[in-house]
Amino acid sequence: MALSPETFTTRKRRPAASFNTSKLSDLNLLFSLLQLTDQICSLDLNSSANFLFNRASCSAIRKTQLLGVVFEDMIRSSTVNPDSVVVPHSLFLCLEEMYIVLHKIKTLIEDFSNGSRFNLLMQIEIVADTFHRLTGELSTLLDVFPIQELTLNDDVRDLVLLVRKQCSESRPVIGTEQINLRREVVSVLDRIKNEIVPDQAHLSSIFEKLEIRDASSCRAEIENLEEEIQNRSEEQSKADLVALIGLVRFAKCVLFGASTPSTRSVSLRRSRSSEFAVPADYRCPISLELMQDPVVVATGQTYDRVSIKLWMDSGHNTCPKTGQTLAHTDLIPNRVLRNMIATWCREQKIPFEVETVTGKLNGGVTNKAALEATRMTVSFLVNKLKGNDNAPLSVEDTNGAVYELRVLAKTDSDSRACIAEAGAIPLLVRFLDVGMENPSLQVNAVTTILNLSILEANKTRIMETDGALNGIAEVLLSGVTWEAKANAAATVFSLSGVPAHRKKLGRKTRVVSGLVNLARSGPEGARRDALAAILNLAADRETVARLVEGGAISMAAEVMAAMPEEGVTILEAVVKRGGLVAVAAAYAGIKRLGAVLREGSERARESAAATLVTMCRKGGSEVVGELAAVPGVERIIWELMAVGSVRGRRKAATLLRILRRWAAGLDGGESEGMSTTTMITPSTTTLAP
Repeated sequence: MALSPETFTTRKRRPAASFNTSKLSDLNLLFSLLQLTDQICSLDLNSSANFLFNRASCSAIRKTQLLGVVFEDMIRSSTVNPDSVVVPHSLFLCLEEMYIVLHKIKTLIEDFSNGSRFNLLMQIEIVADTFHRLTGELSTLLDVFPIQELTLNDDVRDLVLLVRKQCSESRPVIGTEQINLRREVVSVLDRIKNEIVPDQAHLSSIFEKLEIRDASSCRAEIENLEEEIQNRSEEQSKADLVALIGLVRFAKCVLFGASTPSTRSVSLRRSRSSEFAVPADYRCPISLELMQDPVVVATGQTYDRVSIKLWMDSGHNTCPKTGQTLAHTDLIPNRVLRNMIATWCREQKIPFEVETVTGKLNGGVTNKAALEATRMTVSFLVNKLKGNDNAPLSVEDTNGAVYELRVLAKTDSDSRACIAEAGAIPLLVRFLDVGMENPSLQVNAVTTILNLSILEANKTRIMETDGALNGIAEVLLSGVTWEAKANAAATVFSLSGVPAHRKKLGRKTRVVSGLVNLARSGPEGARRDALAAILNLAADRETVARLVEGGAISMAAEVMAAMPEEGVTILEAVVKRGGLVAVAAAYAGIKRLGAVLREGSERARESAAATLVTMCRKGGSEVVGELAAVPGVERIIWELMAVGSVRGRRKAATLLRILRRWAAGLDGGESEGMSTTTMITPSTTTLAP
């Protein structure tokens, strides 16, 4: 694997507002320079950054400190006797340029001190050259600094000459130890690429030198590398960073043990997102959660990538928001919106997660080192879960290993394939019924299965695994946390995208009753997941009968008050395929449908009209009479005919004809083909963090 320093270019940053010096007065400029030098001198370098760039950074800080003394003396002279100080115009042009150079030095030190340590190691020549270039720019400015025209004391004058001499003699310096360490990292990546598992002692030595000494520092390093990927446009540069992520993830599990994040870090994003109202434009129309990777579909609507991909993978070829058939399935990144969301998250101090790839990049080119690192990590975790009779795994270690698989299953299809091929699914199924003893382990297990189910091949693997469906049903019915129940429902939704699996799931009475109960009594997000799964199951006529028996119709009528679009869509789908039994069960909900017809959204009114048409045709005059008894129903129908959607107007016209034939003592009405507009989609972001 050829890792060249050129591929690890320094990140591009927007110029800070303080770069604009045109509004600074003469004295204000000196004060700003003094403040900037103080900020540079007070920068706290982490020890690993100090190890990598000790001489370069310390030299830059030392020169800045000396310049601060010069600026302080100039301010003192200007304030003590301002009338006697004649200041040449060239001085302030020089100071303005010096301000920009010093700000670049401050930005450079901050970047390498707070960023990824591995990325810094890989680009040590680039950063060293950048330090040298900025020092050269400073040297040029000090050459034209009008020292003879200023009233400076001798010590300060000598100080300016000293800094000028130091800058002019500066050379880029890189230590031998740092170069050797980089060679070691490249060698480890090459061995991984050739499917050779790295020696643990050697790996430990590398991480010790970079002062990455525990699981939490590994997580921080992975996050920094992921952020670096977002700042790159070159595919090769991204590929090298992805390989480094794979290396750090492998080392995290092997050296420091698989572990779960702290409770505080897990709840941070949830608490933040609930504390601040997320702008509507930043929420995915499918999950109603903050979008992480917004993409545009063929109809021009924007969705979060994982949510719309799950929708498409489940067999849908329509736009969830508009109902239009998608001309193509290409997903175009909405980078402008993503940058806006990222900026908003930074302002609100909300963690902004980005899904990273472990094997494939945007162009579809496989990164061999990253893929092999993933395989090695998965193999290590699965073998750990299999345990040893002589040394059984503790509950904490088990939960940590399952959590690491959950994180890996979130990344991409290659990781999902690796996990399933390694035999992880049967092991995960064993932990679905441990809710009372270990709720966290149950959540991690069901969420990992959910994330694995996105891959089409894994759907069949899950369905064919002994105990998998019973385990998912058990979580639906008696999961200890709402998160576990919601993710179990989302798993059913994902699996039911395949028609053959839909039939098998529908035959499981416990699955149906679990979904109906969750849709009735769960929190909003969990209810949406359950309703989405029920709607998928309702596409099969055999399953509809079981849904009716399980109380899906009365449940849909109940949720109509709080979630009218979802409730009425479920009712439409079930009544359409459920025959007279379904119509009879829905009879008590006619008045509620009338209320939706009067007050619901355009989509809800359309589905309500379609449902009523089906019920009137199948249920006969008794159902029509019940509809006619709804106060002002004809006026409501006329209004829908005037301002509703095309389908809504058509259904409203049919309803009006049915009512008038009934009023005239005639039964029935003309036939009309009907289609159910699918509206409900899961709220759980399937790649659960």
